[in-house]
Amino acid sequence: MADHDQTAYDDQNVFARILRGEIPCNKVAEDEHTLAFADINPARAVHVLVIPKGAYVDWRDFAANAVAEEQAAFTRMIAHVAEVTGIAETGFRVISNIGVNGHQEVPHLHMHVLGGEPVGRMVDRG
Repeated sequence: MADHDQTAYDDQNVFARILRGEIPCNKVAEDEHTLAFADINPARAVHVLVIPKGAYVDWRDFAANAVAEEQAAFTRMIAHVAEVTGIAETGFRVISNIGVNGHQEVPHLHMHVLGGEPVGRMVDRG
C-alpha cells in the first residue's frame, strides 16, 4: 500500500471490510495487490468488481498515490477477469463511478466489469 493522506478514506466501508475478511465475498480472482469478486446486485449476466487492496478512495487517489506495481496489477486484473469469466471475446464494459456526480456509492476505488450480454448505451442522455 502506498503511504498517503487517507483522511477521506473510510476504513469501515464495505470493501475495506471485505478485504479484512469481516464480510464474505464470491471471489473471482486475487493477487498481491488486487481482489475481484462478484457484485451482490449484478446489473448484467457477468458483473464483477475489481478493487485494489490499498486504501484508495477513487481513481484520482489511486492514480496519484498507488505505486507502479499496484497500478499494473489492477489493470492486469481487469483483463484477467474478462478472460476467466468468458466475456473477453464477446465484449465487456469497465466502469468506475467517482464522487457525487458519478454516483460513487462505496468510497473505495472499484471497477465494474460488465458483460455476458449487451450492456446497452454508454450513457442515458434522457
